[in-house]
Amino acid sequence: MHDKLSLLIERWQQDPHSTYNSWFLWEERLKNFRSIRRGIAEVVQEIEAGRFGNAYRGSALETVVGSVAEQRQIFKGADHAFLWKPKLRIPDIYENAANQKAFGRLLHTCNCCNTAEAVLEAIRKIDALKIKGLGPAVANLLYFIHPTLVLPFNTAIVRGYNAVTGGNVKLGRWDHYLTMRDGAIRLNGAHRSQLSNDLGAIAGLLFDVGSGRLTAPPLADDEAPLRAWRADLDRVREESAAMQKVWAAERESDTTHTQIQGGLRDLGHALGFDVWIAANDRGRAYADGVLGADCLTELPPGFDGGAEAVRLIDVVWFERASARVAAAFEVEHSTSIYSGIVRMLDLALGTELGASSVLFLVAPNSRRDEVRQQLNRPAFSRVVELGIRYLSYSELQQHRGAIARFGTGLGPMLQISEQL
Repeated sequence: MHDKLSLLIERWQQDPHSTYNSWFLWEERLKNFRSIRRGIAEVVQEIEAGRFGNAYRGSALETVVGSVAEQRQIFKGADHAFLWKPKLRIPDIYENAANQKAFGRLLHTCNCCNTAEAVLEAIRKIDALKIKGLGPAVANLLYFIHPTLVLPFNTAIVRGYNAVTGGNVKLGRWDHYLTMRDGAIRLNGAHRSQLSNDLGAIAGLLFDVGSGRLTAPPLADDEAPLRAWRADLDRVREESAAMQKVWAAERESDTTHTQIQGGLRDLGHALGFDVWIAANDRGRAYADGVLGADCLTELPPGFDGGAEAVRLIDVVWFERASARVAAAFEVEHSTSIYSGIVRMLDLALGTELGASSVLFLVAPNSRRDEVRQQLNRPAFSRVVELGIRYLSYSELQQHRGAIARFGTGLGPMLQISEQL
C-alpha cells in the first residue's frame, strides 16, 4: 500500500491542475493566511463586544468565511455550513447568545494557543455543547490559524480519506473528524518526504481523490484493480495535458499582475521614490531582469512598525532615504480584494502613516464595482478613515508615461484614481 500511495502522490504532483499545483503551491495562498487570521480576530472582537448581531449577512464572519470560500480549488462551498437556515434554526450561533460566545471562545483559544493539545481541547469543549449545525466545517477556519495541526474538512476530503484508508468517516460529527485527522497525520508522516508539515498538502490529495480527479489505490493486492487504478491515473494525466490552454491562461493572469507591479515600480523610481516590492515577488521575471531590480532589499532604517504587513504588499513607495511611506499599492488582478484591503489595514494599524500617505487598490476596470462593494463592507468601517483609493488599469496604463516624464509627487496619482 505504501508504494502505491507514493506513486499516487507522485502522479498527483505532476498533474498541473491538481490541488497541489493550483492551490497548495499558489503564492496567493500564503497571503491569505494573514488576512483570514485577522478576520477571525475581528469575529472574536465582535462577539466579545456584543456587536456580532443575529445575522450572518454583513457580519465579520461572512467576510472571513467568504475569503476562505474564494479559494475554490479546495474550499468551494465552504460558506454553506455557516449560512443561516431559518427553518432548521442552524447553525445556532446567530440567535443563541450563549452558543455565539462559545463559538467566539473556540476561535479565540485557537488563535492564542500553539499546541495540538490546546486545539484539541478547544474542539472537544465546543463538541460537548452539541450546538446544532456547528460541526467540523469550522476546521476550515482553524486550519488557517494552525496549518500544521488542523486538517481542512469537506465532503470530498472525507470521501478521499475513506477511499484511501478504507475508513468510514461520516460528515457532521466532530469525533469522526478527529479520527480522520489522526489517520491523515499518520499518512502524512509516512509520506512526509513527498508531502509537507502543512496539512493542506495531504488534504489536497484526499480532496482530489474524493472529487474523482484521482482514483485511490486498491486496498487489496488483486492485480486487476491495480491495473485499472494505474490506467485511471494515466487518463487523468492525459486530460491534464489537454487542458494546458487553461493553465496558460492562468499563467497569463500572473504575468499581467507582474506587469502592473513593474509599471508601478518604474513609475515610483521616475518620481524619485525608493521602491519596495513584495518579498515573495522580487524574483519574478520582468522586462530584461527581475521585478525586484534596483528596489529596496530591506525596509528603511527606523521603520519599526507594521513590518510584517509591508513585506507582502505588492508595491510601496518610500520617501527617498526615509522610513516614511508615501504610497502603497495592492494589485488585485483576479485574487481576493478582501485580502488586499486587510493588508492595507495592517499597514495602517502598524505604521504611523503621514497625512499625505496614500493607499491604492489597483484593479482592472471590470472589478470597479467589486472593489466598491468590498470597501463598503461593515467589517471595513475603518477603511473610510484611511481614504483607500481605487486606481484602474486603464488609467494607470494611459497616463503612466506622461506622469513619469512630467509629474512630481503624488498629485498625478490622485488625479487618475478615485475614492469609492
